[in-house]
Amino acid sequence: MDKIIINGGKKLKGTVKISGSKNSALPILFATLLTDDKCKITNVPTLADIKTTIDFLNFIGKPSTKKTNVVTTGISSKLASVAPYDLVRKMRASVLVMGPLLARLGKVDVSLPGGCAIGARPIDIHLDAFKQMGANIELKEGYIKMSAPKGLKGCDIELRFASVGATENILLASVLAKGTTRIINAAKEPEIEDLADVLNKMGAKITGAGTKIITVEGVDKLKGFTHSVIPDRIETATYMIAAAITKGDITLLNTNPNHIKVIIDKLIEAGLSVKVFGDTITAKWVKELKPVNIKTEIYPGFPTDVQAQWMALMATVNGNSIIEETVFENRFLHVGELQRFGANLQIEGKTVYVTGVKKFSGAPVMVSDLRAGAALVLAGLFAEGQSKILRIYHLDRGYERLEKKFTKLGANIKRIK
Repeated sequence: MDKIIINGGKKLKGTVKISGSKNSALPILFATLLTDDKCKITNVPTLADIKTTIDFLNFIGKPSTKKTNVVTTGISSKLASVAPYDLVRKMRASVLVMGPLLARLGKVDVSLPGGCAIGARPIDIHLDAFKQMGANIELKEGYIKMSAPKGLKGCDIELRFASVGATENILLASVLAKGTTRIINAAKEPEIEDLADVLNKMGAKITGAGTKIITVEGVDKLKGFTHSVIPDRIETATYMIAAAITKGDITLLNTNPNHIKVIIDKLIEAGLSVKVFGDTITAKWVKELKPVNIKTEIYPGFPTDVQAQWMALMATVNGNSIIEETVFENRFLHVGELQRFGANLQIEGKTVYVTGVKKFSGAPVMVSDLRAGAALVLAGLFAEGQSKILRIYHLDRGYERLEKKFTKLGANIKRIK
């Protein structure tokens, strides 16, 4: 099993190109199941989850290939209606196959999903929505079996929580449903807007994406499309924090500052110099940073996917700070591993109290989930001595060429196979 070795203490400097958003590319790839036509998606990152999705599409019957950062899907013949455990267990986003297949085939059997162990993340919100649209649902032998023999019908669906995945799945189903669907308390993330843009290119009639209420007028058929995936805002945040934690100077290219305004504001509050020029951000350490509290919230609030990285940074900043997690109930698995570096962290329920320390010592640590892995890499870059990051397959799910990008910035980091 691969591991990453870091000899820390180097100030990072240079430029890094931000990859396309994984969390945007995945639902867009599943959207190709809504048409028999060819589709072309550019700025797609090279990640384990992307490969899993392409394998998934090929299995379902949508011929798909990836060359560098371009995915091309061919003409569909006959789509399969069963998503087996061996594919679904690898990636939680596999549940996004439900919407398009239910809409097109009127039936789908999906194994219960896998993914990072950061909370229950129940899919009952998805299933309740499909029920309201007329689907019959039963759980049998580890599979969610759904059917809509008369087709899906548009209706008002009010989400009890602004779930990104549920909003995406409902969008993917409702574009071919009969009548009008309104998603009330919809997720407002940029990835939702990107998916809606793609669906509208395909001929869908969606308005309100990026707001609390999304309206979808069902259509009979959708066509192929060409689309470039938006930049990855979580990767952007991670490299900005890398500049802060290593006292570095990093220029980030091909990003969208509007998508991470809350991160930029918090880093400036902490004392980092942040300058924005179009799709370029320069993050530069100019003075000792000060502690800043954060509370994770749904977009446009502070993203839960940056909580671990922020904790690694605050653990190195003189003074006390508070980190409150309100999105996932089990997202502090990285605390114990950060403590192995020497971080002073205390958990009380959904809150971590941080007391900054002057230095970390290199240590062997184990990755529990994707964003926790990023936090451990950041800690290793700051630490004195050598650190070994184990179980890095989690990182490969969400960060494209991570060790190569950090090497280009001057880090002493390498992957050992």
